[in-house]
Amino acid sequence: MIITAAHIPAIVALIAGILILIMPRLLNFIVAIYLIFVGLIGMGLLRWFHL
Repeated sequence: MIITAAHIPAIVALIAGILILIMPRLLNFIVAIYLIFVGLIGMGLLRWFHL
């Protein structure tokens, strides 16, 4: 399987979901990190994720 830029949000969401199930207190941090990550990719600041 080749992982492309379209797969990254799904992978991050899957990992975040698992972590939230294990430790519900992490929800705020996981959501914040996810939003920052997606925002940086959307602004083009992390060009190496654009495959």
